Amino acid sequence: MDYLFQILGPLLDGTAVTLQVFLLTLVLAVPLGLALALIRVSHFRSLSRLVSGYIWLMRGTPLMLQMLFIYFALPFVPVIGIRLPDFPAAIVAFTLNYAAYFAEIFRSGIQSVGRGQYEAARVLGMSYSQTMRRIILPQVVKRILPPMSNETITLVKDTSLIYVLAMNDLLRAARGIVQRDFTTMPFAVAAAFYLIMTLVLTWGFMRLEKRYAVYED
Repeated sequence: MDYLFQILGPLLDGTAVTLQVFLLTLVLAVPLGLALALIRVSHFRSLSRLVSGYIWLMRGTPLMLQMLFIYFALPFVPVIGIRLPDFPAAIVAFTLNYAAYFAEIFRSGIQSVGRGQYEAARVLGMSYSQTMRRIILPQVVKRILPPMSNETITLVKDTSLIYVLAMNDLLRAARGIVQRDFTTMPFAVAAAFYLIMTLVLTWGFMRLEKRYAVYED
């Protein structure tokens, strides 16, 4: 037990970094994903195709590769030439990547709503933005909760990829202690921390699903 208390400090510090990456990614990627989804289902064909290409690119390449590109290669891109520190580079990569996945979830939710509701809103004199805000999106939220739950839990686990940028997240902190003390206990504690985080997220989404299920027929 004494050893467990000794390693809790570094592991908690690593958990704080993991949670920062997770929360910032979620706060930035969800609204960006919604905006991309709305553009993709809009009647602006050129913008819709551009967004489709972006989603294809971000979903078709590994997140780790995207992080490495933003951190190492972006400074050498002509005109842009931006050099980001490790933490902002990780946030940008995670946000751009997960926004693409969230965009597809939102798009499927929007397109699952029957066309008749759009026509009814048009008859009532609602604009496209009013239709989306008052009629479509409230229904979309209920329908996308299960896939959003899965993607959010995946995000928690994907935060471990930031070790490639030498950031001291939970997994890197655990690995450092394992290499120093030649014991696998830190890995077991780190696994418990990840399980607790996913348990809290699972519980939260289950509560949301039950809340919105009240309004089902």
